[in-house]
Amino acid sequence: MQEQTTYNYKVVRQFAIMTLVWGIVGMLVGVIIAAQLLWPDLTYGVPWLSYGRLRPLHTNAVIFAFGGSALFATSYYAVQRTCHVRLFAGPLAAFTFWGWQLVILLAAVTLPLGYTSGKEYAELEWPIDILITLVWVSYAIVFFGTVATRKVKHIYVANWFFGGFILTVALLHLVNSAEIPVSMWKSYSAYAGVQDAMVQWWYGHNAVGFFLTAGFLGMMYYFVPKQAGRPVYSYRLSVVHFWALIFTYMWAGPHHLHYTALPDWAQSVGMVFSLILLAPSWGGMINGIMTLSGAWHKLRTDPILKFLITSLSFYGMSTFEGPMMSIKTVNSLSHYTDWTIGHVHSGALGWVAMISIGSLYYMIPRLFGKSEMHSIRLITLHFWVATIGVVLYIAAMWIAGVMQGLMWRAVNPDGTLTYSFVESVKATYPFYAIRLLGGTMFLGGMFIMAYNVWRTVVGAKAVDAPIMRPAAAH
Repeated sequence: MQEQTTYNYKVVRQFAIMTLVWGIVGMLVGVIIAAQLLWPDLTYGVPWLSYGRLRPLHTNAVIFAFGGSALFATSYYAVQRTCHVRLFAGPLAAFTFWGWQLVILLAAVTLPLGYTSGKEYAELEWPIDILITLVWVSYAIVFFGTVATRKVKHIYVANWFFGGFILTVALLHLVNSAEIPVSMWKSYSAYAGVQDAMVQWWYGHNAVGFFLTAGFLGMMYYFVPKQAGRPVYSYRLSVVHFWALIFTYMWAGPHHLHYTALPDWAQSVGMVFSLILLAPSWGGMINGIMTLSGAWHKLRTDPILKFLITSLSFYGMSTFEGPMMSIKTVNSLSHYTDWTIGHVHSGALGWVAMISIGSLYYMIPRLFGKSEMHSIRLITLHFWVATIGVVLYIAAMWIAGVMQGLMWRAVNPDGTLTYSFVESVKATYPFYAIRLLGGTMFLGGMFIMAYNVWRTVVGAKAVDAPIMRPAAAH
């Protein structure tokens, strides 16, 4: 019977294609709001196109629509391949796809209309939160059900990272989204004051730590060895990486609340754990990059590998920068400046988007019965356009951020401020133009990818690969 002899690639194909679609949508909104900082009257008089409405739409579209769809696609692909079984509960897997797309569409409607809980990365109102919970529980059942019915004793490390991400995001969502509805589209947080801030940034930073790190590390541990044709550099290090990251990340959230009403000891705990976090993060980066030992020459000719390895370099850079920015003295300069924006995007574009793009380039031909993508040269072009775009973006924001921090704290001999706030805004203006250029280049790369994927997929027959039977134990 076909059901039992092939992998379930249908849901993987659906999520893979929607990853690309939502990537373009989310990044297009990002380019629009970057342009609004240069030309404030760009969408003058249209409330649902104002910066304050579009900015949460951008963050949600890029993190949860683009990033989330990439995580569903790759986790469903990798867990079947490494467990040698078809995806558990096929109809439930289909529900996760349609349910997640509905969440995204509801976000795309409600956020521009101004319906928001006001919580960073958790802006969606309570009816959508309930739908997210239903989809996520279904996701957990499908994923862990597949692991439970595996045909091999071993659970490959990528599945540990995917599993850890699924469980932790469920916990974060349930706790932070506890709210009291007062109408269909309005609710108030179950917490108040500094407790609300603490719960929010425990959620906010762990959305970074688990949604945007652990899940994508699962991607890295599957697709880097696959594309390199080499075993992972150190399996022992990958397990240490997992447990050290899982334990440490949970405590880092308070570094978002330095110099606030949060008790000083809690701020210090966040700072210390953020610094400790450098070790497992770099352990994972080294493990990924060193997987190329003996295969470095492939980087010259394989643009998919270029995406995957460059993403790891950005991961290493971002996870060095984050702990440094959590040090209170550094934070006193960096906080509320565009340095933070540069840091976020070195992670979001350099790490998350590039590892996702590389993984999609690996999967899409295999999902549609092709030996490779339509054009390798277009992948190479995409790589360089995207890389130059990221570097322009983050360099502009770093320089602007440090400059802002120094201008804001500069004082005259008599104790008055040297610069007014508007002077710092004026000085930042040229860097916003560079940021817009960088973001536009990255978006342009996504259009190159869309064309390449379209040429690969059009006329191709969807293929479900036969289930690989594990080799007999020796």
